[in-house]
Amino acid sequence: MAKQALNFLCISTYFKGVDFLKACKAEGNNVYLLTKKNLEHEAWPWEQIDDVFYIENWNEEHVKKGIAFKFRTIRFDRFVALDDFDVERVANLREHFRMPGMGRTTAHYFRDKLAMRVQAKDAKINVPEFTTLFNNEEINAFVDSVSPPWLLKPRSEASATGIKKVSSKEELWQIIDALEDSRDDYLVEKFAPGDVYHVDGLNLEDKVIFARVSKYLDTPFEVAHGGGIFRSATCEIGSKDEKALIKMNADVMKAFGLKFGASHTEFIKSKATGEFFFLETSSRVGGANLAEMVQYASGVNLWAEWAIIESKNLKNQTYKLPKIHNKYAGIVVSLSRYEYPDTSSFSDKEIVWCMHKPWHIGLIVVSDSSERVLELLDQYTQRIGNEFHASLPAPDKSE
Repeated sequence: MAKQALNFLCISTYFKGVDFLKACKAEGNNVYLLTKKNLEHEAWPWEQIDDVFYIENWNEEHVKKGIAFKFRTIRFDRFVALDDFDVERVANLREHFRMPGMGRTTAHYFRDKLAMRVQAKDAKINVPEFTTLFNNEEINAFVDSVSPPWLLKPRSEASATGIKKVSSKEELWQIIDALEDSRDDYLVEKFAPGDVYHVDGLNLEDKVIFARVSKYLDTPFEVAHGGGIFRSATCEIGSKDEKALIKMNADVMKAFGLKFGASHTEFIKSKATGEFFFLETSSRVGGANLAEMVQYASGVNLWAEWAIIESKNLKNQTYKLPKIHNKYAGIVVSLSRYEYPDTSSFSDKEIVWCMHKPWHIGLIVVSDSSERVLELLDQYTQRIGNEFHASLPAPDKSE
């Protein structure tokens, strides 16, 4: 059994998960990729992919029938969703083909912001006050008892996409009325100013086996809606905040039922009370190159380790974490006014990574000192803002 090549169908409608695919192949598995046709020229690790299946757009029934046809000659052993938007889609496929792994109910906790809040609240985990948009009376009771501002959030978008800050009851009802029959796809919650943290982790056998706590230096909402520069840095290791968030993340994973795999979870620390509140989670590796930042700080490649966990789990083999480092890392990323910005003037020895993506500029720094990381990020943010930065309006929905 240990040497048997198993068949992994990795599904991603965005270009990501390269290290997952490489590590999955290195474990001795056959790797199949299902992705969109317009991503065929991306830098997928073709030497590690046994075959690729293309779709123009996601049509669940067509995808089911296509996989069923391939299943006649390839016995797939595992379906893996590499992107947040594919989590529920792949959960539905697992249900249809009776494939092991996360099913629809659990997937909802990691995709539906309303399901997240209800499940967390039921598990006695702090969440901001919220209400659905199902019932007019309940909406009015919420806005009359919870002081503004509020955040209107789409239930199934990722990051800050589609979020609107609302300052009055009249404004909220104008937005709700404009949503018409799609209002049930949204929720409203109390806006509580504070610092936003993220915990990037790995689960095995229903337990968190690795977690690294980091802090957004500007909240994702501020970056998306204020045209800002994205920054994050490792939280002080051993600090009170880090310990509290590691425990809170473990409580979320237990309540949501993540048995194995990767997760990216966000929390906010209220400026008013100092309390932590759960914001949202996902059963995948964090985006915006946070995985690279975590890797440089800890030595743990979340994409690769997730693939190894999946493979070991399927083969009933023992998984062991690599050696963990306790360094500090920080990332700064911005849209650029230049298609290929020249970063040669950034020459500090702490720089370990530069982004190579058209119309973007990004750097990761690593140090034994948290203060040094924050110092460099402040310097680079000012320079990028003056010399490179560009911005676009935040989208109302994902492409």
